[in-house]
Amino acid sequence: MNFLIKTLANAAALAVATWLLSDIELTGGSGGEKALTLLVVALIFGVVNVVVKPIVKLLSLPLLVLTLGLFTLVINALMLMLTSWVADKLDVSFHVDGFGTAFLGGLIISIVAWALHMALDRDRD
Repeated sequence: MNFLIKTLANAAALAVATWLLSDIELTGGSGGEKALTLLVVALIFGVVNVVVKPIVKLLSLPLLVLTLGLFTLVINALMLMLTSWVADKLDVSFHVDGFGTAFLGGLIISIVAWALHMALDRDRD
């Protein structure tokens, strides 16, 4: 159940980022196809964050300490770019154009996903 909630929250956060930033593209046909694409991208994003992100955080630990955790924003941007690359390899119509866009997108996704996780976890109690 927790996995489903996190995936839906990530899908909604990705939708907000694609809506706010024109350089994050989600192409497709109807609304249903776009929703399915968002769910697939959210699954890819979740796998990238579970598998790759801890390794990157461990390797960048000195930078994380030196910047008091602000380097996490760069890591989030890199994870979003990696998600875009994997989506391209899997022929999923999701693309992030450039590091600056990925940085802003990662920030938006982090804030929206955090807020949704807080709201959804509150409802479960």
